[in-house]
Amino acid sequence: MVLSDRDIVAALESGRIRIDPAPDLAVQLGSVSVDFRLGTTFMVFEHSRFSYIDPRHPQSIGDAMRTIEVVEDEPFIMQPGDFALASTIESLELPDDLLGRLEGRSSIARLGITVHSTAAVFEPGWIGTATMELSNLGRMAVALYPGMRICAFSFETVSSPVSMPYRKKVNNKYAGQMSPRPSQLSEENRLAVKES
Repeated sequence: MVLSDRDIVAALESGRIRIDPAPDLAVQLGSVSVDFRLGTTFMVFEHSRFSYIDPRHPQSIGDAMRTIEVVEDEPFIMQPGDFALASTIESLELPDDLLGRLEGRSSIARLGITVHSTAAVFEPGWIGTATMELSNLGRMAVALYPGMRICAFSFETVSSPVSMPYRKKVNNKYAGQMSPRPSQLSEENRLAVKES
C-alpha cells in the first residue's frame, strides 16, 4: 500500500520516516510523495581517458570517474547523451516495514533528463542519501542547479517487517552514503571468488 500525504506527514512526525534536513512540506510534499533536492556533488565518467570499464576490477570503475563539486547558484550542465551520478541534499532513513521508491519529476523529464536508470527501490532499513543516475536523453544541454527539486520519494508498506534490513546486511554496498558513490559491482565479483 502506498502512503498518502497524510500518512507521510504522520510517519515524519512520529520519526518512522526520517528525512534530514527536514523537508519544507508546503513546497516538497505531494499527494503521495516528498520531493528531494539536488546536491552539489556529481561524478562523471572520463570517457576520453578510458576506453572501457571492467566491472571485475574496482580500480577500473573508480579511476574512470571524476568528482565535480558545484557551488550553490552555479549550474551543472548535462550535455546530450551525458551520464552522471549525483546525490540528494536530503538523507533518508526507512523503518524495517517500508520501502522507498525514487521517481523522476515530470517537469525534469520534460527537459529530457532521467534521474534513475533502474535503481528506483530503496529497501526497508535504508539509510543515507540517494544516488541518482542522471542522463540527458534530449538533444539540447540542460542546466541543473543544486537545491532544485530533482526527484520524488513515495513510500510503500511491505507485508511484514523484513528479517534483514538493508543497513544491517553484512555485504550492503551503499548504506550510509552521504555523497554519490560509483558502482560497487566489483565487490560482488570479489565476494563470489572468496566463496568459491
